[in-house]
Amino acid sequence: MIDQQVPLRGGAARLPVRPRTGRYLVLAAVFICAACGLVYELELVALASYLIGDSVTQASVVLSVMVFAMGIGSLLAKRLRSRAAVGFGLIEAALALVGGSSALVLYASFAWIGESRYALVGFSLAIGILIGAEIPLLMTLIQRVDRQDAGGAVADLFAADYVGALVGGLAFPFLLLPMLGQLSGALFTGTVNAAAGGALVLWVFRRDLTSRSRWLLIAANVLVIAVLATAAVLADDFERAARRAVYGDQVRVALQTDIQEVVLTGSDRSSLDLYLDGRLRVSSRDEYRYHEALVHPAMNGPHARVLILGGGDGLAAREVLRYPDVRSVTVVELDPAVTRLARTDRALSELNAHAYRDPRMTAVTGDAFSWLRTARDRYDVVVADLPDPGISASTKLYSAEFYGLVDRALAPDGRLVVHGGPAVSRPRTYWTVEASMRAAGLHTRPYRISGRYAGFVVGPDRATGRTDEVHGWGFVLAGPAAAPALGLDGGAPRLRSLTGPALRDAGQRAEAARVRGQAPSTLVHPRYWEER
Repeated sequence: MIDQQVPLRGGAARLPVRPRTGRYLVLAAVFICAACGLVYELELVALASYLIGDSVTQASVVLSVMVFAMGIGSLLAKRLRSRAAVGFGLIEAALALVGGSSALVLYASFAWIGESRYALVGFSLAIGILIGAEIPLLMTLIQRVDRQDAGGAVADLFAADYVGALVGGLAFPFLLLPMLGQLSGALFTGTVNAAAGGALVLWVFRRDLTSRSRWLLIAANVLVIAVLATAAVLADDFERAARRAVYGDQVRVALQTDIQEVVLTGSDRSSLDLYLDGRLRVSSRDEYRYHEALVHPAMNGPHARVLILGGGDGLAAREVLRYPDVRSVTVVELDPAVTRLARTDRALSELNAHAYRDPRMTAVTGDAFSWLRTARDRYDVVVADLPDPGISASTKLYSAEFYGLVDRALAPDGRLVVHGGPAVSRPRTYWTVEASMRAAGLHTRPYRISGRYAGFVVGPDRATGRTDEVHGWGFVLAGPAAAPALGLDGGAPRLRSLTGPALRDAGQRAEAARVRGQAPSTLVHPRYWEER
């Protein structure tokens, strides 16, 4: 058989290095560009999950749009194959600018416009098109460097591309986010992207460029790197300005932990607001209504040993510790930064009545689900003070399997109380929580505390300050043997917002509005994404 070499469009490249070295340099550029491309993708997913909520939906939107756009980019790149070197250089400069600035523009659109969904789709489409255009041009370039058969060239390119994607995927959570954060991490990635793409074309393929093309590429890359570097220098000032636009002028504490963003606003305990990942979790103006309704119905009975899942702010513990016959309170909080603030921040520690100073308190850092799997103690009361079930990361904490673990940790006459979201504005979510508890063998007693509580927003969307966002809270009280009675303990402390008759009326209102036929939520079939 005669092996006939197919002539390549444009002929062999005139290289300043040996063909084998040139081939390795092209593959190195593929590796770096692939790593940068995946960082852009993960950055969009992470920031969209934080700004918009529901990580599953945001990841699906970003990935599907980008893959579709990559196909479009590959088709468009066919027209550039005759000038592959300059085409690749310009595409990398554009990708570096668009990808590097994507996080900054998304955050700005949310902070000042209040909407980032359209920007998310636009960046996913633009970045996907530019990434999709890379491979056809790189295929042309590597065949001009080393007259390799098409199959071998494709194998080498995709090997470098996939390994680069692996490195980028690992670098994003373990290096870029902890060291630089979302904004600076994206800007740094764009700078690396521009430098790698520009260096490959301007050095290895410089003899293929006309004088005009060479100066065009130099100007484009210098401009892109200058813009990204300037943005990086101003990133801290931009972040502070954007944070003021979102949270107001009284931001006292802003922390980006390994788990979430934690922001405290307000000058004292009477004006304090606590935001976790942009969602208002505590408002000192009315948090007592929520925490009294959450804790005290569950304390109607034996309550010597109490377990609080979540609630690292110490406010649920404050209510529990008002009972002198409580012997121990264990708080299981995922983010140690929240418990640290609850101990040390003057306003927050005053609001929780210095609960962490009480010798009966024990704070444990850990995921509630994992912690319950290894727990051996039994508790009289379990208080689930957890993020809203509509947030994707929290759905496992509202599953039938989770309630099965809680049931195992309850004493025979113990009680569990769960906040299930706004029972009026999102009834299917609330009654899915109740159905999931029943599926785990618990006997439930739902109740609903009515009213409009301005500022305290527990849904999956960020707080906007509107006073009509929460039409009361829905709770479910449950026990392993029988449904607990709705009432207050005879030794209950004086409450500001809750009475026994009001609590019984809250149970009747909840039952009157029961949504029947809701299927339970499980780990393999979560059901809390219907009411978005």
